[in-house]
Amino acid sequence: MYKNIKIAVIEDDENLRFLVVHRLESENYQVIQAGNGDEAEALILEQKPDIVLLDWMLPGKQGSEICANLRNAGFTNLIIMMTAKSQDIDKIDAYSFGVSDYITKPFSMDVLVAMIENKVKYFVNSHSADVYTFGHTEHHPNIHSLVRDGKKIELTILENRILLYFLQHVGRVISREELMQVVWGYSSNVNTRTLDMHIVRLRKKIEQNADKPAYLQTVRGMGYKFVDNP
Repeated sequence: MYKNIKIAVIEDDENLRFLVVHRLESENYQVIQAGNGDEAEALILEQKPDIVLLDWMLPGKQGSEICANLRNAGFTNLIIMMTAKSQDIDKIDAYSFGVSDYITKPFSMDVLVAMIENKVKYFVNSHSADVYTFGHTEHHPNIHSLVRDGKKIELTILENRILLYFLQHVGRVISREELMQVVWGYSSNVNTRTLDMHIVRLRKKIEQNADKPAYLQTVRGMGYKFVDNP
């Protein structure tokens, strides 16, 4: 099923890299690998993998620098950052260096594989899902950005996840619990107030009037719903 999908595993911990590579190969992915930043950058630009699993902390260059360099060199495929601490997610959001998504260590191999399968389904094998359009706005989830009237609007990784899920389920009422599971994952201890805060910030980027949202609507007592043609 996945034999044409190439994944780069960039990780300096040899044990973890071996485990990830072994599991991905057993799932029939093509895998290339590197353990330091300089080698990784050249490898990715030469081989152009569909998905890059990139460690946040690397000898030589940090993952953030590699990611920014790859984007500046025109690499547009998925880059998933592997980060050791959940606090680093805030740092990832603070930089606009083009990470597509992240996974927090320690992660189970099953969760990693499920995440990659989802990416393959929605991005790699589905060209129609590369860009979503609503109103006068385009959503480019690969680079977590909106384009409206020729202007680019950056989304944080979490905002990107939230919006992408809504655009994949237009018109359906989505509960806060479902959204938190999708956005923060299994080991989540976030509360609904945190989610609501991200919704408020997202509305400021997608709505003409964030106080009277036309697209991302609240369904009282149930959750939220995305309306494509308000």
